[in-house]
Amino acid sequence: MSASLTFAALQSRALIRLSGPDWRSFLQGQITQDVESLRPGEMRFGALLTPQGRLLYDLFVIGREDGAWLDVEAARRDALVQRLALHRLRARVEIAPDSTPVAALFGPGVAPPPADGWFADPRLPALGWRGYGVDAPPDAATGDQAACDAWRLALGVPGSADWGFEKTYPIEADFDLLAGIDFKKGCFVGQETTSRMKRRGQIKNRMLPIAFDGPPPAPGAEVLAGNLRAGEALTGVAGRAMALLRLDRIAGADLTVDGRPVRAETPDWMRA
Repeated sequence: MSASLTFAALQSRALIRLSGPDWRSFLQGQITQDVESLRPGEMRFGALLTPQGRLLYDLFVIGREDGAWLDVEAARRDALVQRLALHRLRARVEIAPDSTPVAALFGPGVAPPPADGWFADPRLPALGWRGYGVDAPPDAATGDQAACDAWRLALGVPGSADWGFEKTYPIEADFDLLAGIDFKKGCFVGQETTSRMKRRGQIKNRMLPIAFDGPPPAPGAEVLAGNLRAGEALTGVAGRAMALLRLDRIAGADLTVDGRPVRAETPDWMRA
């Protein structure tokens, strides 16, 4: 284990446990990711959308021998449990909170899985590993949620705080480029809008990192291309933030936020 890797307990995340003979078919019709082929010990990234196709909850699905875990925002776990239970109807599936803690291991380079309970982040290899009920590897540095968010932001990957609740389409939040949508699976809530956006290429807005000098702009601050609105700033740290940008207005444009020049960047994984 490299000392350049950092271990962080993710108190912003929590687990939901699914079990019962119908858990696969039940979840398959709800989320953007395929779970029919999910094997124990495998993790996938996805989301639950509104019927209109906007993001409600992002989630990681972890296959287990007796069902699955959903890794979700801790602050919204209870609401998601209630929502799933509402749609359970006659499906033989049990839905309950799980107290197993969530952690991350990240840093330069790609290390092998440190031990059982760790899963490669399915969005992007450079994001590292997510762990459940695990201890910090002995040679890893100790970090926190802020350090994990800073690493993600350095890679240009948006997070839960960027897309809000019932505001953003998953393609605008780059879910299609981060293995968060299976376009070959059967129906799911919000599929019609999501598939139409991808099929027709009607992607006017995307989340991209912006670079600047000084502290981050307030979330919601306008990004301007000259006098034209080109998007809005989202979460950030000194020198770097995520932004939801209009693609037709940023190419070759001089961008500003609150009068400060900013530069939109395209991460390598997005170019690929």
